[in-house]
Amino acid sequence: MTYSSAAAVSLSGPHKAAVLMLALGEERAAMLLGRMHDDEVRDVSAAMASLGPVSAPVVEQLCNEFSDALGDAGSLMGGWEATERLLLRSLPKDRVALIMDELRGPAGRTMWDKLGNVNENVLANYLKNEYPQTVAVVLSRIRPDHAARVLSLLPEAFSMEVVMRMLRMESPQAEALEGVERTLKAEFMSNLARATRRDPHELMAEIFNNLDRSTENRMMAALEGVSDDSASRIRQLMFTFEDLKRLDTNGIPVLLRAVEKDKLAIALKGASEALRELFLRGMSERAGRMLRDDIAALGPVRLKDVEEAQAIIVALAKDLAQQGALRMTDGAQEMMVE
Repeated sequence: MTYSSAAAVSLSGPHKAAVLMLALGEERAAMLLGRMHDDEVRDVSAAMASLGPVSAPVVEQLCNEFSDALGDAGSLMGGWEATERLLLRSLPKDRVALIMDELRGPAGRTMWDKLGNVNENVLANYLKNEYPQTVAVVLSRIRPDHAARVLSLLPEAFSMEVVMRMLRMESPQAEALEGVERTLKAEFMSNLARATRRDPHELMAEIFNNLDRSTENRMMAALEGVSDDSASRIRQLMFTFEDLKRLDTNGIPVLLRAVEKDKLAIALKGASEALRELFLRGMSERAGRMLRDDIAALGPVRLKDVEEAQAIIVALAKDLAQQGALRMTDGAQEMMVE
């Protein structure tokens, strides 16, 4: 089939790109292909292979179309909103929502890139409910170090079944891979993107948690003058060193094992007596006595040093909570040991 001028208008994007690349010649086309991602190379190559003869007027028309598009563009500004508006002009709202959720998910061009950026606990929690063959395909496509962490978090009998499937697995057929990708996009990545959209108050609470106390007090007072509701919400979401009083008694040893002893002494130097006693009760009598001696031996300590040590311990507690060693319940901000 030889393409006419009229048919050129209806060519798909990959077919137009294929025509332009053939017109550029092998050397320049090879340079462009080298800058493309695998899925883009595949699409353009498939279009190129199916082109057939293309008349000179069609080539000229497409080159002019490309040139005009570049010339009319002027300065450009991309972004989430611009992308969503453009998609809504040609796609149904539910399809656009799915695409935007996927885009907002963990960074990466392909589904396998994105999965490589998903926390291993989150990915393992999802995969443990899938068929072993599906899990085997997924683990074979992500980085070995990431796959190892995910595999270690799966139930033992299930993980061994996955290992055996991986050992027996030949190269997955394209249809099987596409099916797994579709499932992951529809059931996992889109839900993950929606779940990870953050309340701006949560983000501001984390930022305020990392301010020194005087700056925090000054900015909170200023915010109260502008929006008392926002200030109240942020204050409820903030987690401070004194909030560790809500740590379950059984969780104190978990935190103590991870804390540097010199940081703990400095942090407790500026803590309330109630919080200090809570930590001491989580230690052996000998360790508690040594900690008391360390605190007493510090003498006067700069407030800045105390706040920095407390911030380090708070951040450590949050990390342990994210790893599942400690659990922070919603609302009351209590931490519990799993």
